Amino acid sequence: MSSTLRGPGRTDPLADARPTSYWHDLHDLAPTTAPVEGELEADLVVVGAGFTGLWAALEAKRRDPGRDVVLLDSEHVGFGATGRNGGFISDSVTHGLAHGLALWPDEMADLLEVGRRNLADLAADVEAAGIDAGLHLVGKSVVATTEHSARAMAPLAAALREHGEDAEVLDAEAVRADVDSPTYLAGVRVRTGGGLLDPVALALGLRDRAVALGVRLHERTPVRRLDSGALLTPGGRVRARQVVLATNAFRSPVRRLRKYVVPVYDHVLVSEPLSAEQWDRIGWRERQGMTDAGNQFHYYRPLDDGRILFGGYDAIYYYGSRTDAAREQRDASHRLLARHFHETFPQLEDVGFSHRWAGLIDTSSRFTPYVGTDRGRRVGHALGFTGLGVAYSRLAAHSVLDALDGATLPAHLGARPVPFPPEPVRYLGVQTTRAALAREDRTGRRGLWLRTLDHFGVGFNS
Repeated sequence: MSSTLRGPGRTDPLADARPTSYWHDLHDLAPTTAPVEGELEADLVVVGAGFTGLWAALEAKRRDPGRDVVLLDSEHVGFGATGRNGGFISDSVTHGLAHGLALWPDEMADLLEVGRRNLADLAADVEAAGIDAGLHLVGKSVVATTEHSARAMAPLAAALREHGEDAEVLDAEAVRADVDSPTYLAGVRVRTGGGLLDPVALALGLRDRAVALGVRLHERTPVRRLDSGALLTPGGRVRARQVVLATNAFRSPVRRLRKYVVPVYDHVLVSEPLSAEQWDRIGWRERQGMTDAGNQFHYYRPLDDGRILFGGYDAIYYYGSRTDAAREQRDASHRLLARHFHETFPQLEDVGFSHRWAGLIDTSSRFTPYVGTDRGRRVGHALGFTGLGVAYSRLAAHSVLDALDGATLPAHLGARPVPFPPEPVRYLGVQTTRAALAREDRTGRRGLWLRTLDHFGVGFNS
């Protein structure tokens, strides 16, 4: 189905799409504090004011209200992945049940409990702080659009129920009665394990709470180098007894950490607001998040102002791990998403898009975060969330502070993932893997390359 709109006067669905994050526009997001000028000293400096850095700064002050905490960001709070994701939140700490069972089968019961407790505590923290983040723990639906993925729905639901989730198998008629798309062949409605929120509302709420507790925030302050206990910035220098690095997909000031993450751009569209009649065409009464089954999957959800956010599928890695701003607009990827949107909902062919952007995913080779320390437990890091960081960032922030205090971390956090090779092998490996994943989506068969990666514990079981 062509993505060309058939409404009067409409030929290009992206003609009116602003090249920026919907969440940034919604909250008029911009810096609110001054950059570092001159010399500063602190007990703890947190680098990166996304979710990981915000939670780390807050938890540090909770543990020790007298600790002097400085929070730095190269742009502003919520600028990076925090302000560019789809607003899905999950309790998983293993990038899905199947992946956890593949990597940590003996620990899975404990890991499920850790993730569920973290999400419950996050919700309690948000409520206690009075943050209106639009948090709705409505679960999600997984839909099958190929015959082989449809056959996997019943085993998926059975595995989820075995591990304590509320999961219902839906045949084609039932799944379309919920959300109507001619592409759906079957589905699983999972009513536990997560939901939806407004990520920037959460980030701004965490920022305000941190500042109220005495965290000193300096935006527009990139860290150029970490040298002998000092962080060098364009305007000055910050001396710190301890440092938490929460830069994730962006280049770490500690060189050795760069080999554990590749930055991947994930593309997103937001539709124009739908009318009541247009919503009636598709149903979606429970307003849950949706994902389709597969390696290259879409995720989509309703927004409070009547729009639909639609993202995923075409994840792009650029040679040399480039992360410059120009990479956030890739016309081919956004047009592919627009075509997929109208194939999913042909009854919305008269709907165009208001926003288009891409956000960075900090992908580790095992698809789960790596938390650790350097330089005699003076520098801690948390990286590699691989798209599931909205809730996991809270747990990782707590864990990196534990590590700085000398605690031994569990293997699912503290063990180093397989490092990515240098270029050009890195780029070739990523492209080979993308092709193999796409082939499995088309055929339902796992090829030799993916089976080899599975053998070495590289994360493509999710």
